[in-house]
Amino acid sequence: MVPAKPIVLVAAAALIREHRVLLAQRPQGKAMAGLWEFPGGKVETGETPELALVRELHEELGIIINASDLRPLTFASHTYERFHLLMPVFECRNWAGEFALSEHQAMAWVAAAELENYPMPPADIPLIEHLKRALG
Repeated sequence: MVPAKPIVLVAAAALIREHRVLLAQRPQGKAMAGLWEFPGGKVETGETPELALVRELHEELGIIINASDLRPLTFASHTYERFHLLMPVFECRNWAGEFALSEHQAMAWVAAAELENYPMPPADIPLIEHLKRALG
């Protein structure tokens, strides 16, 4: 029997405006550098996924969101070499503040038809179909 890999719980947000979703590019020097992802981060001990997103989106993008504005959209479950990722994804269409990147090297507002043009981590690729429906 293969030993179980540790499960890493990460929350991600599909920030949506004007039929586009925000993608953020992973920075150089980090795992999967240069790939595009839905912003978010690890859920810390004692946090809910929603509260982790409130914290992470403020830290990484400089925006303020309310947990009550997050709507469950889908989730990813993917085995990487060293861990298994479990990632709830929330839709959010309401936030305050100006975007200021601190963790990512770039961001892009992407229409549904363009999502496949952005290379993503393996766990994010199956999410594209859910995002297409959300972008309507």
